[in-house]
Amino acid sequence: MTSSTLDSRSLKWIKQGRGAGSGKDYQPWLTVRDLPSSGRSHRIWGFQTQRTHHLLSDLELAAFFLFDWNPFASDIREQYPLRLEDTLELAAQAGIRHPAFKGQVQIMSSDFLIDTTITHQPRMAIQVKPSADLSNPRTIEKLELERRYWAKKNIPWYLLTEQQIPKIVIQNIAWLYPAQVALDELESTLTMAAFYLNFFLQNPTLQISQAAMTLDQAYSLAPGESLQKIRSLLALRVFLFDITKHWSSLSVSELQASSDIHSLRERYAANQ
Repeated sequence: MTSSTLDSRSLKWIKQGRGAGSGKDYQPWLTVRDLPSSGRSHRIWGFQTQRTHHLLSDLELAAFFLFDWNPFASDIREQYPLRLEDTLELAAQAGIRHPAFKGQVQIMSSDFLIDTTITHQPRMAIQVKPSADLSNPRTIEKLELERRYWAKKNIPWYLLTEQQIPKIVIQNIAWLYPAQVALDELESTLTMAAFYLNFFLQNPTLQISQAAMTLDQAYSLAPGESLQKIRSLLALRVFLFDITKHWSSLSVSELQASSDIHSLRERYAANQ
């Protein structure tokens, strides 16, 4: 990078290795401690990467849930820095003022760089913006620089707003997210799958919460214990459902048992 034009903070971050690495070793260029965010910021554990992610808004959190839940995502790098020499060159070519602060250029970043297992699209870059921000001409200029940057690298770039992020899907994932159990609990959770499946087949009209309450009462369990188990099985994808429907409205007949518990076990173990 062109270090002579950077401020001391950016130089320190480069020396620290920010923006470098992959998987659990990646360090985001920006963290929740570095700058005020639009809305609430979040530090959240990533199931795919096995590290803490730094998300600077509720909208970034919603996007992260989509990526981390997607089985085709193999790595998620948030606050990914763009190579300064490239963005300076692109800004000069386009006649766009490069981002700067107090006369010193700033390194631009994309909200997410996603690696996938999809052969025809192994990598994609994502920028997340509230749709209201798109009426700001300066915001559009910076987005255009970012678009040109990734186009130059032949990597697809996408702009996400709240209008492209389905609320019910996010609510479902947010509900399931804490229920991804620790590895030492995996086997005991999986062994319960056949029991729950049998109960669901016998009581197909019950909603999930009703089924859980019935089981708690029938077996003298603590209130909510069965719901937690069912929630874990859904989070592990032992039971599949239409994630565009809110979980609370589903009947147990709408849950479909996975046909390959062995693969689920191997996938979960690989992510520990």
